[in-house]
Amino acid sequence: MQLKKVNLEKVLFLDIETVPQVYNFNELDEKTAELYLHKNKYIQERDELSNEEVYGRAGVFAEFGKIVCISCGIVHHTSDGKSIRMKSFAGDDEKQLLEEFAQMLNQRYNSPYHILCGHNAKEFDFPFLARRMLIHGIDLPGALDIAGKKPWEINHLDTMELWKFGDYKHYTSMSLLCHIFNVPTPKDDISGADVARVYYEENDLERIVVYCQKDVIALIQLFLRFRNEALVEEDNIIQ
Repeated sequence: MQLKKVNLEKVLFLDIETVPQVYNFNELDEKTAELYLHKNKYIQERDELSNEEVYGRAGVFAEFGKIVCISCGIVHHTSDGKSIRMKSFAGDDEKQLLEEFAQMLNQRYNSPYHILCGHNAKEFDFPFLARRMLIHGIDLPGALDIAGKKPWEINHLDTMELWKFGDYKHYTSMSLLCHIFNVPTPKDDISGADVARVYYEENDLERIVVYCQKDVIALIQLFLRFRNEALVEEDNIIQ
């Protein structure tokens, strides 16, 4: 898929924010705690971590984490360039926000011409979304139901994968790519590592939504850089 030929208005850019299902390790039931430690046994022993310390990674696993925010961005062509429109699904009720997101995909992003795009999304966002939907008994929308499809039939783009150009040696953060491509990224008072604390200790979901939306805006601008196109002006970003 050549980036220059991608119809921007058919691409849904997205990012998710996840947290552990419970904040502290000692809140887990006995069986869940046992299974979590078994899954992370190697890392715990290698780094000599306590149960509570190794539990700090729980939010990255669909089996032990949950989604609290999905932010999406779309690009529109306007008379004076391009604009970005944002929409977020957020809340404490994960099943509800996933149902609303799945409904949007089924209604608006359900053709062979529509594309989902994220950063490291093939490794994290897309499978996390699909797994959590299945756990909640939600039918997978076509955009995420990739079982049995050939690679060229899956309309997913990943800016990290695009940057690799076939090189599979290491992870490249979006922050680094934005820096080298001169994509402006607003200073934030939180990072991904702070999301669980902000959610459980500060109960500030709106702060997480703002953080997630900024990531999607940066993702879109980076994608435009990959196409050697001008960035969207800040005044044309509608949040």
